[in-house]
This record gives sequence, C-alpha cells and structure tokens, in this order.
Amino acid sequence: MAPYQNLEEYNIKITNEVKERFSKIIDEIGEDVNREGLVKTPERAAKAMLFLTQGYRQDAAAILKSAMFKESYNEMVIVKDIEIYSLCEHHMLPFFGKAHIAYIPNGHIVGLSKLPRIVDVFARRLQVQERLTEQILDCINDTLKPQGVAVVIEAAHMCMMMRGVQKQNSVTTTSGFRGSFKNEETRNEFLKLISSDLS
Repeated sequence: MAPYQNLEEYNIKITNEVKERFSKIIDEIGEDVNREGLVKTPERAAKAMLFLTQGYRQDAAAILKSAMFKESYNEMVIVKDIEIYSLCEHHMLPFFGKAHIAYIPNGHIVGLSKLPRIVDVFARRLQVQERLTEQILDCINDTLKPQGVAVVIEAAHMCMMMRGVQKQNSVTTTSGFRGSFKNEETRNEFLKLISSDLS
C-alpha cells in the first residue's frame, strides 16, 4: 500500500493490472477481446475478482472486537443458514452453501451480524472448505474466548459439478468444534438444532 496515496488509487492500479491479465487470457483461449460483447469483459472480470477476494484486505478479528459486549448469558447462541459464496483455490470456480455457527459465551457476547460478516471475510478468498471451517472457528475462539464454538458448513462445489466427476447433486459437509462442544451432549444439542438444515 505504501507506494499509493490512498486506497482508491491502489484499487484503480490493481484493477487495471488484473484487467490486462484477463484481456490476455481471453485472447489466448481464442476469443476476440475486441468483439462487442467482450470489450468490457476484462474490466468487469477484474472488478468481480477483486470483490470476490476482498477478504484478504479485511480483518475478521477486528470486526468481532468492534461489537463485543459484557453479558452474563451463558447458554448456546446459534446463527444458522449463513449464506456462503467462495472460490475454490484449485480451479478458481465457485462453491456455495450455508454455514451454521454456535458459541457459548464466557462473559462476552458479540453482535449477531458480526458472525455472518466474518464468514464473508474468510469466504472472500481463494479457499478450500476445510480451511474455511477452521478459520471461522479459530477466529471466534481466539477473539471472543467463549466456553465453546461450533461451525458446520455444507456446500456444493462447481469444480465437481461443471468439470471432473460432474456430480451435480453432491454436497460437502465440514465441521469443527472447540471447548465445550467437544462434549458429546453439547455437540449433539447443536447438531439437533440445525438438523433440519442438514437433511
């Protein structure tokens, strides 16, 4: 960021550089980048790519810290059906689905909108679903320091649906648990509460 005067200047510079690369890719796959329908495609694709990877330029822990409140509540808090859109790092094709998050407070709660926001921070990067699950889990655990955290993600991967094995109905589920969710009874309570979403 140092060579640039401000964020806007930086974004313009990066957008132009990515635009040129997309233009070259379109040309090299055999298309005419000057064709009417493609003239603006490199710029659109560059802007889309920077939007879809904006998580690299965001701080998930800072987002959580901005809305932490002292509270004596110590029962399970669940936010489920959080929409996820990410890019597979192996083929740069989308994967999408839902995240379900639970935590048990330990003196602090967090503004509910912040949980979907940190999901977006980590999803808006080149990802694998397994790492995405762990990053969300660890961010909440390390920042909020609750009694326990649970994350379940279910997603469909276009790299499996459009290419390769071409299995359109496959869904991948990943999960992670920390603290009190290692306890079978607590974990099962969480899974039961979200089970309608996993059927």
